[in-house]
Amino acid sequence: MRFDARRRLGELARVWRRSLRVRVIAVTLILSAVASVAIGLYISVSVRGNLYDQRRTQILAEAGRATAAARSVFEQAEASGDSPDLDNAGDRAVDAILSRVSSHPLLALQRAPGQAGGIPALEDLQTPDFRDTMATSALRDAVRSGGIDEVSWQSIALVKANGARAPGIVTGSVIDIANAGRYQLFLVYDLSDVQSTLDFVQGTLALGGVALVILIGAVAYVIVRLVVGPVREAAETSEKLAAGQLEQRLPERGDDELATLARSFNRMADSLQSQISQLADLSRLQQRFVSDVSHELRTPLTTIRLAGDVLYDRRDEFPPATRRTAELLHAQTQRFEVLLGDLLEMSRYDAGAVQLDLEPTNLVRLVEDAVESLRPLALEKETEVRVTAPGGYFEAEVDARRIRRILQNLLGNAIDHGEGRPIDVHVDSDAQAVAIAVRDHGIGMTPTDAQRVFDRFWRADPSRQRTTGGTGLGLAIAQEDAAVHGGRLEVWSSPGEGSCFRLTLPRRRGEVLRGSPLELPPPEPQDAAAPLGAAS
Repeated sequence: MRFDARRRLGELARVWRRSLRVRVIAVTLILSAVASVAIGLYISVSVRGNLYDQRRTQILAEAGRATAAARSVFEQAEASGDSPDLDNAGDRAVDAILSRVSSHPLLALQRAPGQAGGIPALEDLQTPDFRDTMATSALRDAVRSGGIDEVSWQSIALVKANGARAPGIVTGSVIDIANAGRYQLFLVYDLSDVQSTLDFVQGTLALGGVALVILIGAVAYVIVRLVVGPVREAAETSEKLAAGQLEQRLPERGDDELATLARSFNRMADSLQSQISQLADLSRLQQRFVSDVSHELRTPLTTIRLAGDVLYDRRDEFPPATRRTAELLHAQTQRFEVLLGDLLEMSRYDAGAVQLDLEPTNLVRLVEDAVESLRPLALEKETEVRVTAPGGYFEAEVDARRIRRILQNLLGNAIDHGEGRPIDVHVDSDAQAVAIAVRDHGIGMTPTDAQRVFDRFWRADPSRQRTTGGTGLGLAIAQEDAAVHGGRLEVWSSPGEGSCFRLTLPRRRGEVLRGSPLELPPPEPQDAAAPLGAAS
């Protein structure tokens, strides 16, 4: 249950973040509900106070008139003879009281406590449903301490025969009767009619508030749909433009602000399409130019290389200056041939004409072959190359020629910039990916240089002598080789600590990489494992 609740809360949170329509309607409904509740409470409290005050004023007036009528009856009985019939006068006083009130309150005429004398001449009178607890001691004290013409009152809760509770008011006043003493008159009024009126008003307010909130929500939905609909359409059109569908446009309807937005958006899309088309045409021309020039240069380069080889083979017959010239010509011709090959390879990538020759390949063997091919350079630089392969899923579907080219480029750069320190090659894998990391401990690079290391024809130190005779395209081609396999080539570097390049490839074609089996940089090996390029 907790998991389901947490999942539902997560779904609601995602809907809240992603939908402007939901947020606007929800906020509108919440604020409308809060406002309706606040207004309803204020009206309810005001109506309740007015109803209660009016009814209390009416009751106090009626109680005053009833008290005056009862006094008049007893005064007339006293004036009629020497020994008036108080019991008959009491009955007539009750009739006079009931005739002066609009409702039928409970009534009690009780002798005030604390009076001297024997048996009272007039017995206490009260209606059958009156209970002494209805007149509390506080009210009796207020009546006793009040003036002769003052009417005291108190709010009480009446318990009816069915057990229901209803609001009520008890009034108390004083009546002095000759030959009988002082009596207290209590009238108990039931305010159920006032409560019914208040309940009706509150129910009407609640129903009206709910209806108002629903109406405001419907209006907000319509308005948000009118506003958010074009915005959502603009977002979908923008995504299509970003995906390359440059012909997509927004419909232009009317002359309002949204129509102005649509026209501005379409003009921007037209301008972007025109500029992108121009850039695409220029890129195609540039790619074709590089490809054509590279192909056209092959024939004269072949002739120059053949002539240079002849001169290079006979260099010992030349004077020292001429011999040095033949050697430089031979070296630069080879470098030019490599550069031409790299340019052709980049033109294939730019044209999207790269084809992979995939086959299951053991990458540890591939690493060992690459290290072995660079053994002479490692010996010359007195650099030890150590391979660490803890074991695992080392086979992957790759183009072995392209992966070997990446490894040779990374190893050549590491040897060239490693300052003769050991180079560690880490190979690790899991069920989804295979990773190779080449770590040197040389001069390293700054963060700015590391961000540009894959740019074409860029070098961190152009003045530095390169033993491997690079063209400035090696890492750019290596990154393209990794990307065409669905992999990644990443770099870590720190000045004075060296650099680490990590190649991560999916084990099967088409799989999406979700991580790498190796850290960047990997931990230092505990011991020098498999030193394949150590100098003797």
